Amino acid sequence: MQSDLSNQLRANQKRVIKDKLVKYSISSGGALVLVTLLLIFGYLLYVVLPIFAPVSIEVEKQFTQTKNEKIYALGLDEQNDISFQIDEQGTISFISLREHDLGDMLLQKKMLSSPVAFAQTSPRHNTHLLTNQTGQAIIFKPEFDTSYPNDQRLISPRISYPFGDQLIDIDPQGKAINVVSFELDDEYAAIAAVTSDNRGLLVVFNATEDMMTEEIVWESELIELPSMPKNVSQMLLSPDFNNLFIRSNDNLIVYDISDADNIRLKSAMSVNAPGSHVTDIQLLTGASSLMVANENGVISQWFEVLKDNKRSFTFIRDFSAGESIADIVPEFFRKGFLTTDKQGYLSIFHTTGDTRLLNEKVSNNENLSVAFSPRANALLVVDSQQVTLYTLDNEHPEITWSALWQKVWYEGYPEASYLWQSTSASDDFEAKMSLVPISFGTIKAAFYAMLFAVPIAISGAVYTAYFMSSSIRSYVKPTVEIMEALPTVILGFLAGLWLAPLIENQLPGIILLLITLPLSIFVTAALWTLLPNNIKQAIPEGIHPLILIPVLLLAGYMSMSFSDTLELWLFDGDTRMYLTNELGINFDQRNSLIVGIAMGFAVIPTIYSIAEDAIFSVPKSLTMGSLALGATPWQTLAKVVILTASPGIFSAVMMGTGRAVGETMIVLMATGNTPIMDWNIFEGMRSLSANIAVEMPESEVGSSHYRVLFLAAFVLFLFTFVFNTVAELVRQRLREKYSSL
Repeated sequence: MQSDLSNQLRANQKRVIKDKLVKYSISSGGALVLVTLLLIFGYLLYVVLPIFAPVSIEVEKQFTQTKNEKIYALGLDEQNDISFQIDEQGTISFISLREHDLGDMLLQKKMLSSPVAFAQTSPRHNTHLLTNQTGQAIIFKPEFDTSYPNDQRLISPRISYPFGDQLIDIDPQGKAINVVSFELDDEYAAIAAVTSDNRGLLVVFNATEDMMTEEIVWESELIELPSMPKNVSQMLLSPDFNNLFIRSNDNLIVYDISDADNIRLKSAMSVNAPGSHVTDIQLLTGASSLMVANENGVISQWFEVLKDNKRSFTFIRDFSAGESIADIVPEFFRKGFLTTDKQGYLSIFHTTGDTRLLNEKVSNNENLSVAFSPRANALLVVDSQQVTLYTLDNEHPEITWSALWQKVWYEGYPEASYLWQSTSASDDFEAKMSLVPISFGTIKAAFYAMLFAVPIAISGAVYTAYFMSSSIRSYVKPTVEIMEALPTVILGFLAGLWLAPLIENQLPGIILLLITLPLSIFVTAALWTLLPNNIKQAIPEGIHPLILIPVLLLAGYMSMSFSDTLELWLFDGDTRMYLTNELGINFDQRNSLIVGIAMGFAVIPTIYSIAEDAIFSVPKSLTMGSLALGATPWQTLAKVVILTASPGIFSAVMMGTGRAVGETMIVLMATGNTPIMDWNIFEGMRSLSANIAVEMPESEVGSSHYRVLFLAAFVLFLFTFVFNTVAELVRQRLREKYSSL
């Protein structure tokens, strides 16, 4: 007896130990899941937050330089080791910014005596032009050579002459050039000038290769510009040699110079802000946008917009610097620019982000010159007293809250819109990173998938759990559940390569299925009621769905067979052309209908399994009690079973929605991945998950594109978190409400 008692106590102790081990294991597992989610959340924030960091500048190097001459141009090499200055005396000076020889003059040369006018190309070409009193010009380019003596990097300045070191004739009459503009690329160059007697000249250069010496020879052609305005204040040539911009006080005149034999006046307009005067105009990188600065501190952006089949320069947006603008300096490769004013303030803006990123006082001197580093990581500020090199922290200027979630008017587009187009073959490309179209695509894909999956899955779960015999249920339920193991990449492959062409070719038959399938079920049910009772009683209860299988297969076969005839009768033999031309409905082969069917097929097992378990778990006592009180099976189902199982059914739907939102491969392979915002079921979309899968391998680590993709992952994470949270809250409410049944 004592032995039995001790054995029982030892068994109880072992059971207690096992219970505690299981309890702590489960609790630890749950805690680890929570910690993992928090770590994922934290890492996504860690990658994303830098794109919202404020722009800042900090003094890195500074030295005294007394210079009374006006500076025409200022620049830096890529490593920010050497700066150059071109002053109004026609002298170019290279000055060291290195620690060991800070402020030393490395090279200085007189390019032209008593220059009259100055021009420079777009920042990336970094070529300059000076003219004299007799209508001649010298063209030169500051360059930097890198060598590694004793394994130490050494940058040395030099001056190159794209057209040779001889003066070039601009005006054959020898008149002084008052205003000049200049652009250059590998094959073409152009100089636009206004002489002292107000004649407009355009000198066009074409590069040819000498067959004997293999040297580049420039051939020039002089063209006189028509209808020149008086009081020309400024001229700008577009780098693509299509447009010539002439500012006459507050008016802008645009010439089309794309055809040298047919130069014409394109447009003329007033570009000043109300109650103010224009102080400067500059072209942004890519030369699509013209920035106009005003005395009242307003900078406006203009670019060509297609309206009424005609492209015309249109006011797009403006920025406020707060003070009278003295100068506009565009960035080398991005859609940003900086401004300086006569109070010594420097402001940095970005057009896509539509915001002022920085406003800081950098000098007490009115004569202020500023230059961007080619890598946009430094600023060089020069006044009459000192030279200051600032480090610039401005990695992601194009990413702002408005650029991500609001409509943006991008260059060349007719209106503001939501767009995702992150990359292009051109360095001048304006990145379009609105998360709205891909978030919309995620919701659209999930909506059509659930529209297909929920009725089928819930109806199947209800019938399987409530009406179907246990013998058939034991086969049907595992069969449906095993569908969940089918890889989604296979479903996406089949949807893109088999289902999409099938639906495109048999669209009338697919639409006809929506009528014939339910109609065939109703007809079969009506015929069933007409059968003699002995035949109906001979068929075991619960296997009636098996009778419908051949009926549904026959209805599907007949619908698809009748597709071509129906297409000929109703759609003139081509459904796709009829939808596009007659109804104005765009049709893509890989569209939302394909995604809805394929992704719905993937989601059905999840919804079905959870909903079926919830319905089957309703206590039989409730069902039997309802039937005993005289309720019909359908009344019992609607008033007792569905209400009691509603928490589980709702959880099933939300779990399916969460999976549809996060699905990647089906959306990636079964749509055209076009980030458009349209509920049209015959057009595609691009979802957050598919976008990440497509573009993450190509994104540069740490770039704006890279971090925005992580932001898209963060948004996707929030989507699923919100769906699951709402599901749990509603499930608890439903459980509390119907737990008394």
